[in-house]
Amino acid sequence: MTNSANQPTRREVLKWLASIPFLPLGAMATSAALVGCNDDKDVVVAPPVKAAKLKTATFTPMDAPTLANAAAMATTTVASGLAVTWDDNTKTDYKLAYKTFFQTGDMVSDGKGGKVLAGGYYDINNQPIMDNSVIAKARQFFSDCPDGTSLLTVADAKVDGVKGKPVFAVVQFEYTTRDQAGNDMYGKLPSPIAVLTLDQDQKTGHLSLVKYHNVDMSKAHGLWITCGASLSPWGTHLSSEEYEPDAFGQGLGTDMTTMKAYSKNVYGDETSARPYNYGHLPEITVNKDGTGTAKKHYCLGRISHELIQMMPDNRTALMGDDYTNGGLFMFVADKEKDLSAGTLYVAKYLNELNETSTAQIQWINLGHATSQEIDDLVNIKNIQPNEIMESLDKDPQDASYTKVILAKKTIWVKVKPGMEKAAAFLETHRYAALKGGSMAFTKMEGTTVNAKDKVAYSALANIQDSMIKGNAAWLPEHNVSFAKKISAGGIMAHDMKVAMSDTLGTAIKSDWVPYQSHMLLIGKDIDAASDPLAIGNTCDPRTIASADNLKFSETFRTLFIGEDSGNHVNNYLWAYNVDSKSLDRILSCPAGAESTGLHAVDSINGWTYIMSNFQHPGDWSSLHKQVEATLDPLIRANYNDRFAAAVGYLTADPIAPSVEKKSS
Repeated sequence: MTNSANQPTRREVLKWLASIPFLPLGAMATSAALVGCNDDKDVVVAPPVKAAKLKTATFTPMDAPTLANAAAMATTTVASGLAVTWDDNTKTDYKLAYKTFFQTGDMVSDGKGGKVLAGGYYDINNQPIMDNSVIAKARQFFSDCPDGTSLLTVADAKVDGVKGKPVFAVVQFEYTTRDQAGNDMYGKLPSPIAVLTLDQDQKTGHLSLVKYHNVDMSKAHGLWITCGASLSPWGTHLSSEEYEPDAFGQGLGTDMTTMKAYSKNVYGDETSARPYNYGHLPEITVNKDGTGTAKKHYCLGRISHELIQMMPDNRTALMGDDYTNGGLFMFVADKEKDLSAGTLYVAKYLNELNETSTAQIQWINLGHATSQEIDDLVNIKNIQPNEIMESLDKDPQDASYTKVILAKKTIWVKVKPGMEKAAAFLETHRYAALKGGSMAFTKMEGTTVNAKDKVAYSALANIQDSMIKGNAAWLPEHNVSFAKKISAGGIMAHDMKVAMSDTLGTAIKSDWVPYQSHMLLIGKDIDAASDPLAIGNTCDPRTIASADNLKFSETFRTLFIGEDSGNHVNNYLWAYNVDSKSLDRILSCPAGAESTGLHAVDSINGWTYIMSNFQHPGDWSSLHKQVEATLDPLIRANYNDRFAAAVGYLTADPIAPSVEKKSS
């Protein structure tokens, strides 16, 4: 029954809201379509309302699953909550849940009436790459490692089959762990990227898969080991290529044997794939029809790109380097929203960065380039490593060479006359070390930004090797010096400001330049015997271990942290509120899997989402000796004999949603 003013009663509104199975995170409480009365017939009306806006949001953490509930350890488990206070001082409590779009290996709609293999691999001619390792079971390769994901919209998009509003997710697949015969396949296949067309239900905010499009990578020479990703401020997907192949074959990157296997799968021979085409930054643009196009940028440095972060100026990119003896890199584009030309920098710390200190940064200008001129060096001039520089394994006893340490190995380098630009953009690790950059980090992974506070964050999966004072890979002049190894790693914070100059005194044309760094969070190593969960964790499960994916939500004032740990039996997704300093576990991945694909989206058509994938479930090691026998059959049953992994997102179930106040 409605009241005399044709306004629904609170009971009617709650009944209608209760019919909604899920709401995405943080969606405003909307009255939407409600039942009214007109000429004795029920009609849908929308009474005037004043929307309540989010005031604060806090997460209710979940306990880590244990063997007492083995099923929860063998799948994605969410038992966390979200408490929202609105600006009218009403409150809503949400119970979080996880929803998948697909598992890799599923056959999904191609939007044309046919089916396509989710996570499937394709060669340079866009033909399926087949796994013939077991002849009787020959099939197309598909990935068990979905990773970087971006959720976005495109103006005036129209895709058949969408009933609500079209939303797009770009998903990249890092690698596949093994073939059907059990052979290691890491790095031997070209990484695919897909555009998912999603139908956003305008009553619930739910997303459902309508179309899967595999992006053509032929013009980008195929992609090499894509890992984390981010969404640019202008709405493109910024991909990655990590662990670049070492063109010198000195063991300072991925070996040339893997490069040859990659070339064989992409081109059909072992020589067509050129090492210098890999280790760059691919950018994916989504089209109105749910297709996508790829372009690879050659001017952001050839490093172990993990997950870059573009700053709000649309020009400045901060880049981690998933490497041992890696650096903190920055790129400043010549033009906004255009990564085709710019200047590359590497950080030099002026005083010691350690567990408790704050270290000042100077930026070394490595050079300026356009993507096209570096691309031409590789693909027109076919430049070879020994044309760029000399890189020697033994001391030449010649002062014109510079001794550096990269990937825990000592080498002596010298740039050939006039080849500084080629060295800066094709042999970036060697050149940055030669120029005096603080090449001291071990596995610096994802990067994100808190724009309001002008702070960027970088994940350190481990604090070890080149970061530990006295280690063979450590150099005192780098000014990164921790007292002991911390396998659990940590998170660095970088404060940013304007009016910075590089080491030559030249002004850096950016207002988003990090000028100092300090540790924000550090994990805690423990002995497996003291694990409070009694499942063999070697890092404390009550806090982070090996942070990898990072994304910051301006709305929630929360840093989301996904783990890639060989020290937590189950890797977790955490929410760290930068104001309250509360660290809350909100999701647990299947045992042996890595938390990937993190993307916190504050608002798409009024709805908020946290994208979350995982990769390689049941990737067993000695860490899992207490649980493997119990969990292996469960994970094999859940994830296609351990060949599959999931792509999905967090949703929320309203328990007692408040009603918006009516406007007067």
